[in-house]
Amino acid sequence: MKKYGYIILILCLHTAAYAQKGREKKADALFNKRSYVKAAELYEQIEPNQHVLQNLGDCYYNNSQVKDAARVYAKLMLEAKDSIYPEYYFRYAHALMGSGDYEKGDGIMAKYLKYNVNTLKFIANLKTNVPFNYEVQTMSKNTSNGDFGMVFYGDKVAFASLRAGEGKSYGWNERAYLDLFSADINAKGLLANIEPFPKEINTKTHESNPTFSQDGHIMYFNRTNDKMVKIGSEKIANIKIYKAEFVDGKWTNITALPFCSDQYSCEHPVLTKDGKRLYFSSDMPGSMGSFDLFYVDVKEDGTYSEPVNLGKAVNTIHREQFPEISNDGSTLYFASDGHQGMGGLDIFMSKSFQGGEFAKPINLGETLNSSMDDFSYVVDEKRNLGYFSSNRKGGDNLYSFTRTENQERYVVEGDVRDKNTQNLLPGTMVSLYDENNILIGQMVVGAEADYVFATEPNKKYRIEATRDFYIPHSEEFMTNEDGKLRYTIELFMECYDDAEEIITKRQDGRVEIVLENIYFDLNKWDIKPDAARILDVLVDLLKKYPEMEIELGAHTDSRASTTYNIMLSNRRAASTLEYLVDNGIKRRRLRSKGYGESRPLVNCGDTCTEQEHSINRRCEFIILK
Repeated sequence: MKKYGYIILILCLHTAAYAQKGREKKADALFNKRSYVKAAELYEQIEPNQHVLQNLGDCYYNNSQVKDAARVYAKLMLEAKDSIYPEYYFRYAHALMGSGDYEKGDGIMAKYLKYNVNTLKFIANLKTNVPFNYEVQTMSKNTSNGDFGMVFYGDKVAFASLRAGEGKSYGWNERAYLDLFSADINAKGLLANIEPFPKEINTKTHESNPTFSQDGHIMYFNRTNDKMVKIGSEKIANIKIYKAEFVDGKWTNITALPFCSDQYSCEHPVLTKDGKRLYFSSDMPGSMGSFDLFYVDVKEDGTYSEPVNLGKAVNTIHREQFPEISNDGSTLYFASDGHQGMGGLDIFMSKSFQGGEFAKPINLGETLNSSMDDFSYVVDEKRNLGYFSSNRKGGDNLYSFTRTENQERYVVEGDVRDKNTQNLLPGTMVSLYDENNILIGQMVVGAEADYVFATEPNKKYRIEATRDFYIPHSEEFMTNEDGKLRYTIELFMECYDDAEEIITKRQDGRVEIVLENIYFDLNKWDIKPDAARILDVLVDLLKKYPEMEIELGAHTDSRASTTYNIMLSNRRAASTLEYLVDNGIKRRRLRSKGYGESRPLVNCGDTCTEQEHSINRRCEFIILK
């Protein structure tokens, strides 16, 4: 009977494993078709592994269900540990920020970026950096319509919405397909007299993001392919930009633009006021990452130039989407999750240079952006009012805004660079002090290593940059009566191993202070006069660089038991530390550790010569910061 019990158990386990594999295969098929809602339902029923958790987290992340995404990605971190693909740190960080957990989100983002991040300080510093503050109002009482992508349309507005709600649902989010609508804005700032565009424009697939010529006779808009194309392991219905002409009261001549393709997406078109240039977002070949911003010139004969990428000042390896251009073409607005922000897509602006290239973008700040997706910004610059879209309350919704000039925009700005290589130093701490040496501002610089602080006119300041393994650098400056004058102070920092001959970077990446060896009497740990002379060199160095912190590591040879050697080396390291403290070095800057015989420089085992024993019997001084 026991034999039959084992057989039944094995059959049950085999059946369960087969069922698990079958559900996972079905869930994967749905995921590859981007049917994220149904795929998530199946993945939730499956025993989690790294693959399942990755896809399940992405199902929630792609539908902006940030709390569920954060929950699943947290499990993924535990399951995958060091084998996780770096992009999941990025997504997990954004999911945490979208959930309001900036502290944990910053910690995860720091793992992805390889330098420290402080979002709350970034947001606080934006208060003095943004050109405008915004007063925001919701444009619809019903937040489930999925409205987004508002544009000016003559004396009306146009936008995309799920509100038609007819026909089959879209597998991505199990909601209706998008259509285009026009509307008026009533006295309360709400949508009124809403009408769909005709069936020539609105089809059974998605239409969104319209843009119009000045006379309203030409429209460009997004339309999703009605058929999926297999690209790699996925079946994708990519997006194309279409052009339509308004002739004799009807939209006609509706054609896809020639630079679009079934193999990639082109989306979010915006036409300049003069109709000569069309900006858009795409993941076409030549993109830097997910989606980049491009433009094409619209020629007089109606043809188009080759697409031009806006370059690395604007584009990142992540998403840049929803461009908008000012009437004079000098200011680009767009949404991105690749530049430093508050979580999800944030809205940025970038001014163009005389040659047509765009400058480093500025995040438009917390009076407009949220920890969720904020995008599709348009503005009437003469009246300082406009519209944008956000899913900050769950689904996509339209918001109107009025903007006023930021009266607090009195700033000092610049970037941080290595003195010798001139490379940018992201992750550096930059601090601003007033004339009484009181700290009034502090931030950790991001990927572009740039800083911005509020100042006041006619005052003296000191700005300081500190970074592990670098000599702190500071400069003093004086503001004048024009508080809006922007000072650029470049902080050129020098690392310790460039500044001092006795400091070197080892092959293992650690930075060491190289001194003569310190010798102790047999079985002793007191500091002899010769050792004191050597340690005095270390005292002078530590006094020269008051921010430097070091580890004092003591090592023994192998001529005693392991336990005895650990105890002896700990006592020698502690004795060395106490000598430094007695000579004026603060204890908080020092760590002592005894390694015993565990880290020999010469691996000679039981056959060590006296010289080899003396090499292994040493003190090392490692810089911690």
